[in-house]
Amino acid sequence: MTKLLRSWVESANAPQTDFPLNNLPYGAFRFAGGPLHCGVAIGEMILDVTRLEADGKLSLPAGTFASGIWNDFMDLGPKAWADFRTFLTEALAEGSPRQAEFEPYLVESGKVCMEMPFRVSEYTDFYAGRHHAFNVGTMFRGPENALPPNWLHIPIGYNGRASSVVISGTDIRRPWGQLKGPDMEAPIFAPSRRFDLELEMGAIVGRSSSGPVSVQQADDMIFGYVLLNDWSARDIQAWEYQPLGPFQAKATATSISPWIVTQAALGPFRTSTPAREKELLPYLREPGPMLYDIDLEVGLAPEGKPETILSRTNYNEMYYSAAQQLAHHTTSGCPMRVGDLLGSGTISGPEKANRGSLLELSWGGKEPLTLDTGETRSFLEDGDTLTLRGAAIGDGYRIGFGSCSGKILAATETPYG
Repeated sequence: MTKLLRSWVESANAPQTDFPLNNLPYGAFRFAGGPLHCGVAIGEMILDVTRLEADGKLSLPAGTFASGIWNDFMDLGPKAWADFRTFLTEALAEGSPRQAEFEPYLVESGKVCMEMPFRVSEYTDFYAGRHHAFNVGTMFRGPENALPPNWLHIPIGYNGRASSVVISGTDIRRPWGQLKGPDMEAPIFAPSRRFDLELEMGAIVGRSSSGPVSVQQADDMIFGYVLLNDWSARDIQAWEYQPLGPFQAKATATSISPWIVTQAALGPFRTSTPAREKELLPYLREPGPMLYDIDLEVGLAPEGKPETILSRTNYNEMYYSAAQQLAHHTTSGCPMRVGDLLGSGTISGPEKANRGSLLELSWGGKEPLTLDTGETRSFLEDGDTLTLRGAAIGDGYRIGFGSCSGKILAATETPYG
């Protein structure tokens, strides 16, 4: 395992930091009322690469970082990605001759507002976690028929709304929708009563395609990863999802963490997907380890009260990797674009303490959870703040993502009377 790379930015050498020199994730920030800047996290600081470019200190095409987001840089391709990472690593390393030159471009992370780090072109959410799919299927169809017949052969997904992807810290308004319980003759229109989280990872596509790609080619197209919470209205979904699947139940919001952690930073933490019960078709077989060993957790804090950790799991619990999902996505000839976002699907582990949604944790509301405050939850209540965290743990360092949080606000007054 790679050891900690030491930096002249002292806070980057602390064992507990999410952002050592080994990481160097990419984000977007602004000072209050100011324009967007591209930044690189290093310890408790952010390196302002938009200013570095403006001052002629980067050897990249002019205007790469002028927009303050990372799409134009992604479009330069893997060689540029690798060269820029090498440049940053050398410039920020302990003993670097560039220390005096780069110090003026450091910004304290606590003094800026983080924004969406890239423009989301399209958003696709998958249903690719085995434990989650089995748990949900068991609730509705029993353990014998928990998994749909296609599940062990194909990464199931649906096209979501790019417009509803928001940055961590954005408040989430409880949605309205059609609800129908088993004892109701007709649906009603009301705020969701079973609003939920989904603990996921998001893969960001950094290269476009115009036809089918292999799993290896798909892996090479992935620029990096974020934490992702695909907020879900379970009661709206229960009524609307047949026969075409999720629609409004998943369109409220999808929150992502503010820092894009690159494939290069995660490289030492590659791990294989689980053993297969059914052999995959050749186009989906992995040429090598395609998942990552990333510890994940979910915390819930009622308004004004301490947080309770609801769940801890690991990204290596996925049945299909992001590369397999992306390769499958292209089989129809579907073009992929720079900035496409792929949600992994809910990441749950084998035990109750590893489940990545309240639907599973409360077993459909039948087994409410008791929080550390003494309150109970089956689903989210107004005022609750949900926070996802994740990090790959190395030898004396961690590759973290920062946090992905959102506070639930009460539903608006309906405009329909």
